[in-house]
Amino acid sequence: MTAPKAKSAVKPQSKPEVINRQFNGVVVSDKNDKTIVVKVETVKKHPKYQKRYIVSRRYKVHDEKNQYQVGDQVVFVECRPLSKDKRWRVIK
Repeated sequence: MTAPKAKSAVKPQSKPEVINRQFNGVVVSDKNDKTIVVKVETVKKHPKYQKRYIVSRRYKVHDEKNQYQVGDQVVFVECRPLSKDKRWRVIK
């Protein structure tokens, strides 16, 4: 008689954790259907002279319900590509 072999505890492989980038910004254009343009300003510091300066960037963000207008503060996250330029969707 042989003793039954104990099954080894095999952990199922978990998916790698996805890190979604998240930004805050102000809507500067809502003329496109289901798309808003959001301006995000960040403060950078010059490496040599240590002066702080503002750098702004505009992102095309998916707005499914067309509920945001120019001047609204929004929070948006990274998602799969929705079009040539759109890779972001609004969460707040």
